[in-house]
Amino acid sequence: MKNNLLCLVFLLASATCLAQFGVKAGLNFNSNGEFKLQDVINAGENIVEDSGDAKIGYHVGAYYEINFSKLYLRPEIVYTKTKSEYGSSAYDMSKIDVPVLVGIDVIGPLSIFAGPAFQYTLDNDLENNTISDVRNDITVGFNFGAAVKIGNIGLDVRYERGFSENEANILDSNNIQIGTLDSRPSQIIFSLSLRL
Repeated sequence: MKNNLLCLVFLLASATCLAQFGVKAGLNFNSNGEFKLQDVINAGENIVEDSGDAKIGYHVGAYYEINFSKLYLRPEIVYTKTKSEYGSSAYDMSKIDVPVLVGIDVIGPLSIFAGPAFQYTLDNDLENNTISDVRNDITVGFNFGAAVKIGNIGLDVRYERGFSENEANILDSNNIQIGTLDSRPSQIIFSLSLRL
């Protein structure tokens, strides 16, 4: 038992020696899902459907990268602020993203990566409208992209997409549902990272 514990400590210490810590920030070009406004008189019929216009958001966070020869594991924790526009209303959302990426070095400083992304919604707001909280605070999506590392600096571009709809209800002045808004992300993310 004592030998097993020593082996585990040695393994964790070795992994930490191979690990890299860093910070990251960048821009998100975001589009959420479909906005549906229902006709109150003819319940269930849609009078407005809008897929929204993508707007620029931002993100800041940190990462922990463990290298295994040409492969690496990179969990991240990131604060993300996104914006989409539906007609004259802007939809703002803030969340914590936790992507867990597996990457492979392709050639020189270039690598590709992919993995699940867990999202926790902190806040959502639809300008000029009352909106409920999203149905699920925690959702899962998928990231894939490419990165270039030059010294302590890294640049990456990735695409993120949520797996399932995560709707928030649009309410009238009497708190009666008059529509829905899908908060599932579909975004292109540009990041600059610095290894500490």
